[in-house]
Amino acid sequence: MDFVKPREVLKAMVEGGTAKAEMSVSQMLVRGFLGGAILAFATTLAFTAVTQTKIGMAGALIFPVGFVMIVLLGLELVTGSFALIPLSVLLKKTTAGRMLANYFWVILGHLAGCLVYAALYDLTATKMGSDMASPLAQLLVTTAEAKTIAYKHMGTDGLFLVVIKAILCNWMVTLGVVMAMTSTSTLGKIAAMWLPILTFFGQGFEHAVVNMFVIPAGMMLGADVSFGDWWLWNQIPVLAGNFVGGALFTGVLFYLSQNGVRPLGGRKLARIEPSAAAERSA
Repeated sequence: MDFVKPREVLKAMVEGGTAKAEMSVSQMLVRGFLGGAILAFATTLAFTAVTQTKIGMAGALIFPVGFVMIVLLGLELVTGSFALIPLSVLLKKTTAGRMLANYFWVILGHLAGCLVYAALYDLTATKMGSDMASPLAQLLVTTAEAKTIAYKHMGTDGLFLVVIKAILCNWMVTLGVVMAMTSTSTLGKIAAMWLPILTFFGQGFEHAVVNMFVIPAGMMLGADVSFGDWWLWNQIPVLAGNFVGGALFTGVLFYLSQNGVRPLGGRKLARIEPSAAAERSA
């Protein structure tokens, strides 16, 4: 049997979070770069499926390929780490400073990877700028505006909405990370992590790393979006919502599901021993 029990999964989560916090800056940058670029590849693959089939769910069925590549190759996805490293901090296996350093360098790597792929893909989708009416190019433009200007026009309600959609998104994304730890076989990992990733993408929730590609790619193609619109009405609130969704709804609540309410009562957190089955997933 390749199934890993929940208690062992919890141990793997803590050990994985500690390992991520202790990586070198160069590792975080390179793994973040690759993770961002691969997720951008998966996004354009999903957009291609939607454009060809006119069925939104077709993109959701395909999009998890990027997440699978990232996890199986041990690359970095900061949204996945939002569940693992805070848990490691709570259990005093690492420090808040190391956690924030990991997030900073990995996000920087993500931005670089997404921007490089955005520039190259835009040239591809428009045939070196000669076909700006390309359906894929126009989809990027409309998506970038929908993820920024549409929220801006709603005002405060738009800000709350984007945060809520970000929380819901990363609740599922981090479950994808955890589900990958429920199996010791490659096929088992792929099947398990596919489910929550399909769930989030199919409902149009907000994912910070996907947006690091989609919004600037749309801006390069002429979307009516400013740098301030990108960061104030999407990127910053989405990062905040993704953190809450991962740290609280997956990290803390999964811990409590296995250990009761001791942390909420202010008592010492239960000790978690290292697990031989632990895998340092994204």
